[in-house]
Amino acid sequence: MSLNAVRPKILGFISEDVSAWLVALLVLLVGGILTGLLAWSTLNLFHQQLRQRFQLLASERYSRIEERFEDQEQRLDGVRRFFANSNSVSRQEFDGYTQPLLHRTQAYSFARRVSHAERPEFERQVREEGLPDFTIRDLMPNGQLQLAAERDEYVPVLFSQTHTTIGSPLGFDLLAQPLRRATLERADASGDMAVSQPLHLISTEPSYARGVLLVAPVISRSSPGAAAAKPYGYVMAVISMRQLLADGLPEADRDYLSVRILDLSNGDQHEVLFESLNTPATSELSASRLLRMADHDYQIDILPSEAFMKANHSSVTSLVVLGSLLSVLLSALLYVLVSQRQRALKTVEQRTQELRARDQELRGTHGQLRGVLDAATQVAIIATDLRGVISTFNAGAEQMLGYTSAQAVGHMTLENLHLPRELIARSAELSARYGKPIPTCQAMLVEGGEEGGHEAREWTLLRSDGSHLTVNMLATPVLDEQGLWVGHLAICIDITERKRVHEALAARDLLLKKLSAHVPGGIYQIKMEFDGRFSVIYASDGIREIYELEPEVLLLNAEAMFTRIHPQDTTRIRASIRASADNLSPWREEYRVQLPMRGLRWVRGEATPEELPGGGVLWHGYISDITDLKRVEEELRALSVTDSLTGIHNRRYFQERLTTEMARVERGGGELSVIMLDIDHFKRINDHHGHAVGDRVLQAVCERIGHRLRRSDVFCRLGGEEFMVLCPDIDGKQAHVLALELWQGLRNSPIDEVGIVTASFGIASWRVGEGADGLLLRADSGVYAAKQAGRDRVESEMD
Repeated sequence: MSLNAVRPKILGFISEDVSAWLVALLVLLVGGILTGLLAWSTLNLFHQQLRQRFQLLASERYSRIEERFEDQEQRLDGVRRFFANSNSVSRQEFDGYTQPLLHRTQAYSFARRVSHAERPEFERQVREEGLPDFTIRDLMPNGQLQLAAERDEYVPVLFSQTHTTIGSPLGFDLLAQPLRRATLERADASGDMAVSQPLHLISTEPSYARGVLLVAPVISRSSPGAAAAKPYGYVMAVISMRQLLADGLPEADRDYLSVRILDLSNGDQHEVLFESLNTPATSELSASRLLRMADHDYQIDILPSEAFMKANHSSVTSLVVLGSLLSVLLSALLYVLVSQRQRALKTVEQRTQELRARDQELRGTHGQLRGVLDAATQVAIIATDLRGVISTFNAGAEQMLGYTSAQAVGHMTLENLHLPRELIARSAELSARYGKPIPTCQAMLVEGGEEGGHEAREWTLLRSDGSHLTVNMLATPVLDEQGLWVGHLAICIDITERKRVHEALAARDLLLKKLSAHVPGGIYQIKMEFDGRFSVIYASDGIREIYELEPEVLLLNAEAMFTRIHPQDTTRIRASIRASADNLSPWREEYRVQLPMRGLRWVRGEATPEELPGGGVLWHGYISDITDLKRVEEELRALSVTDSLTGIHNRRYFQERLTTEMARVERGGGELSVIMLDIDHFKRINDHHGHAVGDRVLQAVCERIGHRLRRSDVFCRLGGEEFMVLCPDIDGKQAHVLALELWQGLRNSPIDEVGIVTASFGIASWRVGEGADGLLLRADSGVYAAKQAGRDRVESEMD
């Protein structure tokens, strides 16, 4: 083509004659503006994300504080109900019940209400119970306790269970101290829990001495008019705010939040009840919420700490530096390119003169080119003029189509060699695409004109004997030295054999797809390279049901299959695949997959490995869904360990759990106890009321016992009217307390049609070197002793 007189412009609007320095400065200015806009946008995004992170952390911390406040109320309410539902509580029973509750609590105490007249007898009884130095005492200003003065009424601390080694302030009169007296009065007035204002806790380490006193009045349900009766005592939780709130949190220099709790009960003078040791950072971020414990409101103020600000620093500075460097580099690059392009244009002008001089030499090579065309016997090369008349017909075309060069040149057109119906169809397609009629004589020549290029296309040509020949034909225009269009050039390659092979392969693939479509599950081939990378060679349509992934996705990315495997099974599956590759052993695994639509499913995979010559392993495998089979297995397992009448566990499950728990305590130490109970006179119930009523009695007993057990306890029916409770992590004394509570709860809950149903209880705790039979025999002996002693009782642990 001839050179265009209009010279192009740089970037579409800058003349190529402009200085390269000017172009570089322009790009540098634009780069600086874009960098500034990006930095501003990044800074806004950073502040938004920082605010979101802080709000998430603050909400989590508030929820944790709220949960711990509610936990303190629930535990104290449990202690209150323990006293209210018991006729009398000994010091050992109190210690056994409250010791497991001391988590995040300084102490649990019980204070008895004593009148002035009852004081001497009360002090004498407590001394006889094992506290020879017990007296009712007052708190001095120096923090020491002294003998209490004469008053109409006292509320001395009788029981106390605490973490500290300083000792318990037994005998301390709560009415002698104004803040504690006010708390008791509020509890009496409301009949519910009350919390004190912030105070200094006594008998507590100095670091945990700041806290509050949570008080609940105890009214015996057995006393007449219990709802309106005056409390005979109070249960208290001594709460150190630092112990309650700091437990389980990061160290002060690593905590992202600074927390302060204000007591709002004293008018406008809000007292700080707790404040984190870390210093809050200077920031606009803050969160403040109200929280209620018992009858007091507290304000929770949460601010970000220095550690939070350091962990969430902005990358704007780095972005500005990087953007500036990129702008400078791009400016330097454009300067080099523009200056080189200007030098190149000058060189082109010089070379153009040299090329024209050599044009004459190229004409001499025309003859040589003709010889080359004739030598290409496997490719048909056909040239035409603008009218389509053939002007060149090489030896390859003669051999392929059966026409001689004399018959084709000047007498035939390229259109004569094509199958007419293909030209008509192609002409209609091109006419619809371009919106104008395209004649059939040009249909085979218009190829990729919309992109300005040319592409090969499959055509059917007519041979001289009338037979058809399938070829791949590339048609391009022929230009003269001035760039004018003077004809066309068609290059044809015979693809008959290649097309036959492709059709055979397509038929085989179709057959394989039809066969695999009728097989449940999926068939696959997966390959592991020598460097450990996986690639899927083949995957049937059944894979879509297994992984909810299209087979085409797995062919492109084999790792997508592993993302569907349950996280807890991924490591095991990868290890088994590598073991199969190392040993060339068959692979067979059952594992879980987490699917977006169907959720959790179980699958079974089987594959046979094959070592490849170039290194690596190829597996031929099959995978199926076994979720229904797994569900049946789980249902059978549940039925085998459940008592069908009562719904609790049966003897088989009890034996399994007892074996597991005994192995645990023998291996690592700890406590383990069992409680055996036998319903009294159950045969009489069946004889008088019938077996249907007897079955309902068994169900009602299980319901009442089950409601009073811990989550970790295992409640089982051994057979008939005999039951067993397996109690991990408690000793014989604690098991005795629990058995008493179960015994009392059963006696206090009549059963329809029968009335009060009682049981005899036996207790046994594990001893070092003792087997399961010995443990159960001691528990059974306890039940027997209870039966002999008159039934309806809890027998202490047998020696």
